[in-house]
Amino acid sequence: MPDQNASVRPFIRGGKPAEDRWELVRDEEAALPDSPAIVPLSRWQASERGHELAPWLSSDTELTPELAEELSGAPLIAIDFPKFTDGRGYSLARLLRERYGYDGEIRAIGDVLVDQVFFLSRCGFDALSLREDQWLEDALQALNAFSRAYQPAVDVAEPLFRQRMREALEREPALA
Repeated sequence: MPDQNASVRPFIRGGKPAEDRWELVRDEEAALPDSPAIVPLSRWQASERGHELAPWLSSDTELTPELAEELSGAPLIAIDFPKFTDGRGYSLARLLRERYGYDGEIRAIGDVLVDQVFFLSRCGFDALSLREDQWLEDALQALNAFSRAYQPAVDVAEPLFRQRMREALEREPALA
């Protein structure tokens, strides 16, 4: 298994290359680094949060209203993709943004590929820690691969057919 340290991974925040100051700590028992750390949810919940910590959620996390309330104070929430074929993280991000109103950073970690970045951004992820073998330049291009999307999402709530209908009505003179 490749090293999961976020510092060696291509990293994008807000659609741009960025430096990642957070260290990913996957082991429940590992010593915490001096830098800010992303730790498993259970370790974050058990911490006194004196050290700058953020939780990472596994893809099978059940996002209850109580957990969402607890997470509302987190400086960021990382969502793990154990395999690129596991799409449950997309749902977690949408729920955090749309149902629970989380407005902090939501970061994709784990097996994150260039092919996913556009869809991740539509679901509410604003930071992407790509797998080590992915190219940053390709990921940045993929973020803008489509000029419009048909479906509503976190980034654009109105579906394309409604946008087009509204634009057509705005162009036509009012009928009396």
